[in-house]
Amino acid sequence: MGDILAGLIDVERGDVTLTRQLYDQLRATMLSGAWPPGHRLPSSRELARQLGLSRNTVSGVIDQLAMEGYLDVAQGRRPTVTATNASKLVGGRTIARQSAKPLHASRWGERLRIADWPFREGPPRPLAPAHADARAFPHDIWARCLRRAARHAPHGTAGVNRASLRSALLRHLVEHRGVRADSSQIIILPSAQSAVELTARLVLNAGEIAWVESPGYGGARAAMQSAGADVRGVKLDRGGLDWKGRRDRPRLIFVTPSHQHPTGRLMPINRRRELLRFANEAGAAVIEDDYDSEIHYDGRPIASLQGLDDSGRVIYIGTFSKSTFADIRCGYAIVPPDLVDVFETAQRHSGQIMPAPVQDALAEFIDDGHFAAHIRKMTRIYRARRDRLIATLTAVAGAHLTLEPPAGGVQLLAHLDSRCDDRAIATRLAAAGVTARPLSPHFTGEVGGRGLYLGFAAWNEAEIDIAAATIGRVLGEMIAPPRKRRSKAPAKRTPPPTP
Repeated sequence: MGDILAGLIDVERGDVTLTRQLYDQLRATMLSGAWPPGHRLPSSRELARQLGLSRNTVSGVIDQLAMEGYLDVAQGRRPTVTATNASKLVGGRTIARQSAKPLHASRWGERLRIADWPFREGPPRPLAPAHADARAFPHDIWARCLRRAARHAPHGTAGVNRASLRSALLRHLVEHRGVRADSSQIIILPSAQSAVELTARLVLNAGEIAWVESPGYGGARAAMQSAGADVRGVKLDRGGLDWKGRRDRPRLIFVTPSHQHPTGRLMPINRRRELLRFANEAGAAVIEDDYDSEIHYDGRPIASLQGLDDSGRVIYIGTFSKSTFADIRCGYAIVPPDLVDVFETAQRHSGQIMPAPVQDALAEFIDDGHFAAHIRKMTRIYRARRDRLIATLTAVAGAHLTLEPPAGGVQLLAHLDSRCDDRAIATRLAAAGVTARPLSPHFTGEVGGRGLYLGFAAWNEAEIDIAAATIGRVLGEMIAPPRKRRSKAPAKRTPPPTP
């Protein structure tokens, strides 16, 4: 090997092809500045001889580097290094490129980074909330639906929102949730969160006021902040959102009336009617997030807010991930007729489109009765798991937790004393192998409580028992009352001698 290549180029036979090795090493050498602009390499014949490679291999690499702008080649001349990003020629000498300035997130991105829960949960484990039990899902039936849909998948553009799924979903929602709509009002999206995000951008202008429940769903707050809204938290009472006495007027209101997130409270019918009247008077739109209303334990669920709306102000949002399993990433929105065209346009421009075979498979899964049968089965199982978690937590940690049993859904809220640091407790539980989300980050503005947000649907009885025992142990270690010091008895005085 000649001196010019010594210590710089070293190719050897192995898993990576000789062509790839030579290309990578020549490119890296030029980018490093070891060969400055204007430096001439040996001819392809000489390079091949020095490296012990075929001339065709070397010529192919040189031609590729010349095409990408690293080398200048001409007939009868040796390849010449051109100016690279790593170095440049100034006044006849080469100087190193200055280090690039780091990229910074936007102000909203930085707010999101600060507000986000400080550790990532990683793969689901007990008692992570917002998860259905994927192990109990009829995967074989779903696979057959997917195979049939894939075989008959349309070629080319066949409509962003498939008529098959729109029709099947509408029939289900009319029967079980009391919605009032035409199938053309249904927008099929990759998730409920994408529906919230799209709605926030299409309804809100920068600086307009948006109301969210506090505590409430953090994804709604983030979506509205990204749209530039002035997001304000509204406190809750036993009936849900309590806006009485407020003087600000929102452009958009986000609520979870059928199963409030994260408390699990149900908004009664009178409060729902009051909210619709208020929204109409204020000229506000309402997002109704019905994220897990399919799972209901006590009686028949109250009809949706959208079904009570006579003024076309409610945008109804739902998802399949809570009632089926998380890997079916499909959500939907029912939008007022006046907004259908702008939603469909924004959907295409933002790329929030579900594959046609998945939509058709879901339509068959619903129409053939598998969806309703699965919900009936899982409702029985989830009710038993809810009761198991409540009983076990009461037994092992009843002195530290106040439980709020939900009438439906896949998770519950366990309240802690307001002096407890629920973030620190969640961090300690994570180290012990249990996922529990703290309540305090769910507040917008003033934190009005502490607690742990716990899922029960995805976990069997043995997993629930082990996780509950861990919670009891950690709470006992972190918030056990201090031991009382035993006071020393005063020393006995020796009575004076009797005269």
